[in-house]
Amino acid sequence: MMTDTSDMSAAEAGAEAGTPYREKSAWVAVAGMVVGYGGYFAVIATLPPQIIGGDPPGMVLKLFALLTVATIVRLLIMGAGTLAIRASSPADARAPADERDRAIAGRSAAIAYYVMMTGMVLVGMVMPFTARGWAITNAALFAIVVAELARYGTIIAAYRRGWHG
Repeated sequence: MMTDTSDMSAAEAGAEAGTPYREKSAWVAVAGMVVGYGGYFAVIATLPPQIIGGDPPGMVLKLFALLTVATIVRLLIMGAGTLAIRASSPADARAPADERDRAIAGRSAAIAYYVMMTGMVLVGMVMPFTARGWAITNAALFAIVVAELARYGTIIAAYRRGWHG
């Protein structure tokens, strides 16, 4: 049965044909975050606590280099993934966000805000009394990554469940 798409927006037509572009973008972002920063935190977890809890000479540049590599990996995955999904559905990629897309974006940003604020309160108000050095830096980064994963996860869940606001 053919669907008449003459009165549908490009985003609705793309969504009807399969996964919406914005959901695909969220999946790409999650993959980039999990691979890039997941690898970073896996390496950090194997380091001795005295390295993370302080700033031993020579380690600051090594840890910063590791963080830089994780960020570059994330950006490469997101860049390549975005190019691939744009190439597979160019009309959907060019379509402006409709009311539903904006509602999903707003809801996901609000959820991520609360996750990040919880993490930042712990990092900024509790950890200075119990930790120092890269432990605080890594906790702040972890809070940001978890907040972004919450945002993208909410976007994915909203599109999967057909949320309309």
